[in-house]
Amino acid sequence: MSISVLIEAALTLLKGTGAKVLVLLKSPPEDVLSTLLPKGDFRVLLVGPSFEVRRRDLIQVSIPTNLDLESSLNLISAFLLEQGLLREGEPFVYVSEDSVGIKSVSKNIFAANGFFSHHQSVVQRLLEVAIELSVEGREGYPVGTLFVIGDVKNVLRHSHPMLPNPFKGHRISVLSRDSKEIIKEFAQIDGAFVVSSRGRIVAAGVYIEVDPRKLDLSLPKGLGSRHIAAAGITKLTKAIAISLSESGTIRIFKNGTMLLEYNPRMKY
Repeated sequence: MSISVLIEAALTLLKGTGAKVLVLLKSPPEDVLSTLLPKGDFRVLLVGPSFEVRRRDLIQVSIPTNLDLESSLNLISAFLLEQGLLREGEPFVYVSEDSVGIKSVSKNIFAANGFFSHHQSVVQRLLEVAIELSVEGREGYPVGTLFVIGDVKNVLRHSHPMLPNPFKGHRISVLSRDSKEIIKEFAQIDGAFVVSSRGRIVAAGVYIEVDPRKLDLSLPKGLGSRHIAAAGITKLTKAIAISLSESGTIRIFKNGTMLLEYNPRMKY
């Protein structure tokens, strides 16, 4: 089904429900998009992995396109709530690659933990890298790694280097186009990446020192040490952590709580 047909169906839903936001999970051709802008009775939110140019006539939010639909909609719901674009319980209409639907905004665990108010572009980029590592591995082998973002000073107080820091003296940002392959290469070494809130890679090969017995962590049973370290460091500091297991499962933690659990290798 063409994107134009899907958008027509979405416009009918918007009119019938009174929804004030149309979410496009796939960017339509410019001529189709221009027919939607500007509209006084609803706003258009365009989702993409990144945007070269920011536009004033629509809302843009960066979310990895290889997330499953449910996780994407939960993130969008949190974004709409955090930005004050919709209130809890209000609906929005969405158009995906092959479907149209409606969802009510809810104060999910992303919104409750202020996901989009903390280093959004940096977290989104590292989530994108984690998804690619989950699917592709590195040189034919599965990879497990941990990214800890923000509150660097306190994170380093609860950690120690496992090897000489390969990023010492360098100013490499995760937001740089050239950094993705560098990150993937060093993801093969043991330990965590420590990344500043602005995206600079401060260190890699770092051992996170947390004692889960002394922390009030609400976690599912059976998590490995990497995921427990991710939860623990976000309980002790203001950081966000993204952990990737060798089985391909990605988890995001904030305030000691797991916000997202997703395995891109599995079909949902």
